[in-house]
Amino acid sequence: MNRRKILSNSEISAFCGQLSLIVKAGISLQEGLLIMAEDDKNGRGGEIIEKLTDVMEAGGSFAAALKESGEFPGYMVTMVEIGEASGKLEEVLESLRAYYERNDAVSRSIRSSVIYPLVMIVMMVAVILVIIIQVLPVFQQVFEQLGGEMSQFAQGLMSFGRGVSQYAVWIAAGLAVVAAGVVFLRMTKRGKAFFAALGAKLFRRLSRAVDSGRFASGMALMLSSGLDLDESVEMTEKLMEHPGTKKKIQRMKERMDSGVSFAEAAVETGLFSALHSKMLKIGQQTGSMDTVMHQIAEQYEEEVDRRLSALISALEPTLVAVLSLIVGMILLSVMLPLMGIMSAIG
Repeated sequence: MNRRKILSNSEISAFCGQLSLIVKAGISLQEGLLIMAEDDKNGRGGEIIEKLTDVMEAGGSFAAALKESGEFPGYMVTMVEIGEASGKLEEVLESLRAYYERNDAVSRSIRSSVIYPLVMIVMMVAVILVIIIQVLPVFQQVFEQLGGEMSQFAQGLMSFGRGVSQYAVWIAAGLAVVAAGVVFLRMTKRGKAFFAALGAKLFRRLSRAVDSGRFASGMALMLSSGLDLDESVEMTEKLMEHPGTKKKIQRMKERMDSGVSFAEAAVETGLFSALHSKMLKIGQQTGSMDTVMHQIAEQYEEEVDRRLSALISALEPTLVAVLSLIVGMILLSVMLPLMGIMSAIG
């Protein structure tokens, strides 16, 4: 199967939500897909639905059609397969909608929080380069006219600026190659593991909240689809990409095999915080674990938002302070010698 995921989390969420309503209304999947295709005849969605209906018309199941199309994640295909076999396709589709909706919310929150400081850093570098390449040469002319010379620091910056101007094309090409390499690396299994480990080290608490939220969201999806607790843990482990989270789940399963309850094992291994221990125990005792998992996933989503907001709030003044310091140092390296010359002339 083609493992390339063309559809985004939000698109998959909308797709599953529409299908859930169609099944709930008593309309057959094939008929429902044709109705959906009418709204997007010439778009990408119409092409995907055409692939699905072709397989189903040939006698294939809906899960087989999803797999054959190569447009959907493997775990979505597996969950639909479970839903068809258990007769709970409507519940599975609704759970998938909620799962991908939460994933999309977390991803958007992280993206927007990363883009802002990156833009600030780019602007900061641009301002510094303009000062070095455009402003300092003007001051150099002033110094030459007055018979003085700029400080060694300022002269070093100007040499750097001339180097940047001279090799700008090569520098841009090098940065483009590095960026392409990073993108390619992120698409590989080892690359994903490397960046996940790097993110976990740099932003430990934030990374833990994201992973725990995704685990809770995955468990809510499985339990809502009719799987029992052990099966849900097994299936959710397959959804997790972070190696550290997978190890925690494996340790949790070992603890459960030795007789420890799910609630205790999940807290002991660090998948959930001690604050969630009571919620998990009550959920297990009352048979409402899926509801509890939904609540925990939402709590972690809120925690991720809070931590990202706090990170941005701390980062913004730090970047402004660094920019002010660098610009101040550059201007002082020029102005102090200039003031000395002016006072000597005066």
